[in-house]
Amino acid sequence: MIKKTVLAFGALTLLFPAMAFAEDPSGATLNMGLNALWVMLSFILVLLMQGGFILLETGSTRMKNAGHVAGKTIFTTGLAAIIYWAFGYGFAFGGANADNGMNALFGWGDFFFDPAKASVENGLPSTIFFLFQLAFAAVSLSIAWGGFAERAKLASYVVFTVFFIAIIYPTVAHWIWGGGWLFDDGAQDFAGSTVVHLTGALAAFAATVLLKPRIGKFNKDGSANEILGHNQVFTALSVLLLWVGWFGFNAGSTVSVGDGFFGFVAFNTMLGAGAGGVAALLISWAVTGKADITTMLNGTLAGLVAITASCAFVDPWAAVVIGLVAGVLVFYSVKFFEKIKVDDPIYALSVHGAAGIWGTLANGIFATEELATRLNTGRGGLIDTGSWHQLWIQFESVVVVGAFVLAASFLVLGVMKLIMGFRVTEEQEIIGLDLSEHGAYGYPEQMKKSDKHIQG
Repeated sequence: MIKKTVLAFGALTLLFPAMAFAEDPSGATLNMGLNALWVMLSFILVLLMQGGFILLETGSTRMKNAGHVAGKTIFTTGLAAIIYWAFGYGFAFGGANADNGMNALFGWGDFFFDPAKASVENGLPSTIFFLFQLAFAAVSLSIAWGGFAERAKLASYVVFTVFFIAIIYPTVAHWIWGGGWLFDDGAQDFAGSTVVHLTGALAAFAATVLLKPRIGKFNKDGSANEILGHNQVFTALSVLLLWVGWFGFNAGSTVSVGDGFFGFVAFNTMLGAGAGGVAALLISWAVTGKADITTMLNGTLAGLVAITASCAFVDPWAAVVIGLVAGVLVFYSVKFFEKIKVDDPIYALSVHGAAGIWGTLANGIFATEELATRLNTGRGGLIDTGSWHQLWIQFESVVVVGAFVLAASFLVLGVMKLIMGFRVTEEQEIIGLDLSEHGAYGYPEQMKKSDKHIQG
């Protein structure tokens, strides 16, 4: 046992040389090094979720837009990193301990984040904490792109990335995670049902409303036509990749190895996801007579989204209930948005929006006093305490965040639409964004064959 400890510490001192000179190499320093390794691994898992989003959006849309979808995800993730380094992190977490009179509303400091001035944040090297938070911001941005799919100009992704990553997302992150006023009120959102998923979904809603439906989605009588994605296998693989990445997302948010509490968080995450997929498949089977694969995949993601806020606050049985409700909710939510003629190609509004709201409110129902006290955030929920207090706080956070994100997104996108326009022309949309925006098809052989068939 002693030999293993010595070897572990030796490895950590190679990875973190400065730690070798700490006063307590066998205690706090070793623990900090292990935490840093865990969160760095979690950052990598969350960043790899972008691969899941590429496959999800590509598989759910048409072949003529595949290259565009994949390419813009990589590009906007890179742009988001630069903007978050320059401004986003500063507004979300900068000067958290400063008494500047503004900390309740937004952070102020650490703009153009300088690793040379790195300190310790939440028991971690601040560079690792920065990377972890950047990955969350990038996920929220990718959720927003669901509302742009198959009809937005490439330039619109560039402009909206700047505003979303610099201002919109960091403001919400600060309110709940950065010591802002909702955090002070006791809002519970362990890994981002509100901060990440609802924020991204509401931005997607603003985009899809202003862009209006894709050509051919709705008939004159208001009935919807199904525009099938080109590769359901891609979509299924995307869900698996996102599911794996979610363990970095949720369990990684413990930001520590500690007594293994991250295992409890991962356990609840797994149950919530499984329950969401099962419920969605069963409800689609019962209502339509067919076990719809797309609904099941959406239900699995909805279960993950819903349990994200409460994975550290609820008992396992509650995680199952939260997932089951999310799976049923996403089925009816998709139908609702189609009924009101909102074209949501990636189902972002249902998977991340409706399930994000449910997951946030679920804390106020199922959170236990024991876990809330352990995490020093808010109180137990209605079932455990008999009090409506925490449910009210959760409702407050949904309403306030919803109002802010919708107002900010509609403002930014509305100005973009007025000044530069952000929907492609009808001709470009029919041709496909691969060719019209990039000059080449994502599937050149297949699409050239299609072109020859049309011309013949």
